[in-house]
Amino acid sequence: MTELTLALAQKLLADTLAHCREHKFNPMAIVVLDAAGGVKAAASEDGTTFLRWRVAHGKAYGAVALGMPSRRLNTMAAERPHFVNALVGLTDGNLIPVPGGVAIRSADKKIIGAIGVSGDTSDNDEAAAVAAIKAAGLIADPGA
Repeated sequence: MTELTLALAQKLLADTLAHCREHKFNPMAIVVLDAAGGVKAAASEDGTTFLRWRVAHGKAYGAVALGMPSRRLNTMAAERPHFVNALVGLTDGNLIPVPGGVAIRSADKKIIGAIGVSGDTSDNDEAAAVAAIKAAGLIADPGA
C-alpha cells in the first residue's frame, strides 16, 4: 500500500494549485489529509477568504472520516438530510457535504488520504483535486 508521505502531500498540493491556475479558477484553499485525518499539507492562495481553508478541510474530512467523498455525501444530504445533519453535529461541524473533497486511493483501493478544495465552483474544486491525484499515479475517488 502506498503511504501518503509529506513529500507526496506537498506534490498533490502543488499540482492542485497548478491546475487551478492553469484554468484561471478563483483564489483557492487546499487541504491534504492523511487516512487518520491529520493535515499533511495546506495552503490558502492570496486573495481567498479566511474561511475557505476550513471549507476545504471539511470536504476532505468526510472522505477520510466516513470513507465517503464529499460528492457522495452531497447526494446523501439530499436523500437523508436528517442523517447528514446528525453527522455534521457528530463531527463538531467539520463535515462539509459539498463536492470538492476527493478520496485518494492506493492501487489496492485503500483510502490513504483526501484532498479538499474550496474557492471556485464545487465541480471545479473537485476537478482540481482529481487532476492532481491522477497526476501522482493514484486513484481519485470523487464519489461520483
